[in-house]
Amino acid sequence: MPTVPRGQETILLVEDEPAILDIASVMLEMQGYTVLKADSPGEAIRLAREHVGEIQLLMTDVIMPEMNGRDLAKNLLSMYPQMKRLFMSGYTADVIATHGVLDDSVHFIQKPLSLPDMAAMVREVLDKP
Repeated sequence: MPTVPRGQETILLVEDEPAILDIASVMLEMQGYTVLKADSPGEAIRLAREHVGEIQLLMTDVIMPEMNGRDLAKNLLSMYPQMKRLFMSGYTADVIATHGVLDDSVHFIQKPLSLPDMAAMVREVLDKP
């Protein structure tokens, strides 16, 4: 079995579907990451404000009630300008792009998430300069 990339960074995980939030969180924690779990954009902003230390990665659903992932990212970048972003959705990247939510420079992973794909993508995003 191939080894899955690991890390120690802090990830802010935002997902409005409780089952996906729990599964993704467990998968990330098993890889050594510290995970801040938020079930809404409002909760994510609150966690980010209260967090002491850096948050290296925002991993967020694109389509959520309240605020889409891109707007959430813009909001959080004012607090954490170095924070990398990884967007996820059950919709394909093409569908989301046509709604103007993502542009070409954005990292995207499609749900359902598999551990090897997610671990590789998280590492790829975190390791990019």
